[in-house]
Amino acid sequence: MAGDVKKVVLAYSGGLDTSVILRWIQEEYGAEVVAYTADVGQGEETEEAREKALATGAVEAICEDLTKEFVEDYVFPAFRASALYEGYYLLGTSLARPVISKGLVRAAVATGADAIAHGATGKGNDQVRFELSAYALKPDIKVIAPWREWDLKGRADCVAYAEAHGIPVPVTPEKPYSMDANLLHISYEGGVLEDPWTGPPKGMFRMTVDPEEAPDTPEFVTVGFESGNPVSVNGVALPPVALLEELNAIGGRHGVGRIDIVENRFVGMKSRGVYETPGGTIIYHAHRAVESLTLDREVAHLRDELSNRYAEMVYNGFWFAPEREALQHFMDDLQKPVTGEARLKLYKGQATVDGRRSDTHGLYDEATVTFEADDVYHQGDAEGFIRLQSLRLRTFAEKRLGEGE
Repeated sequence: MAGDVKKVVLAYSGGLDTSVILRWIQEEYGAEVVAYTADVGQGEETEEAREKALATGAVEAICEDLTKEFVEDYVFPAFRASALYEGYYLLGTSLARPVISKGLVRAAVATGADAIAHGATGKGNDQVRFELSAYALKPDIKVIAPWREWDLKGRADCVAYAEAHGIPVPVTPEKPYSMDANLLHISYEGGVLEDPWTGPPKGMFRMTVDPEEAPDTPEFVTVGFESGNPVSVNGVALPPVALLEELNAIGGRHGVGRIDIVENRFVGMKSRGVYETPGGTIIYHAHRAVESLTLDREVAHLRDELSNRYAEMVYNGFWFAPEREALQHFMDDLQKPVTGEARLKLYKGQATVDGRRSDTHGLYDEATVTFEADDVYHQGDAEGFIRLQSLRLRTFAEKRLGEGE
């Protein structure tokens, strides 16, 4: 395969691993390398990465701002589907991989490259997400995954390789865990976190303050929705990226959005992950609060059944698969009436619903549910309803008791 590859587009972060990979591809494949850095809101200096890539031998360095595409075309669709993996995880990393993959493929076509490459390991989910997305977008693309090919075993080997090849090695002390950031969240795993009994190190979190150090006075935030999409914060209309940034800041100062889970990776192993998703957590709870007023009961229950399947599809890397796309159409169709506002109370790491309203699509009828006198609901009707619902239970009980149980 090496002889067939003349140019490779590498997903490049500027860190140790991808810098080593850049040079390794040149040496192992004899190919030119185009470094591709996708900005999905991770806060890193893309210009610094571009300069480092060129200094390391890249023939071209592309830096592309994908934040708008990421939020509008990946994050918000997932929130419309109420996607939550295994009851906790809001899929921050899972949603970023397909948009990066799309950028990689786009760059490969634009530069006439034969292959793309990534720095994901052979144990994780990201290799699956990158490659399934790439093949779905360009079936004939070649993918190079050095961690599955080379004989380097870890950071020490990468440092030695970098020093032997004149690649600058960051002088900052190594963190006792790995970190991946984007506009939706930051994930932490590996190192000291591999022991699920060990708590996260003090000072690890970047987007959120420790709940114990959060303000002693709660803050209330109101999020407005139109057809399932968040469109305003505290009555001020905001575009998607600015809205998520604002909610990240608000939630972050109250320590909202931290989770610590042991999740089931697609490749078969369990993995401990720690995540912080402040703005996304606010959106998730506010969205469900507005849905509680605007979605029919059976529609809502069916959606919740399918949300788990949707979340699994995204987590496992099937963003561009026909089943996810078909399910997205269903999710988006039922979101049409989800318009209204929800008010959340933020306090010491918690986000709780304090109020919700929908003036145009609300199905909540106070005249029906009131405990006071009304002319809408005839309570005697419930007797027949209960007798019919209990028919099969009474039949079953009579049969069982008749058999002497």
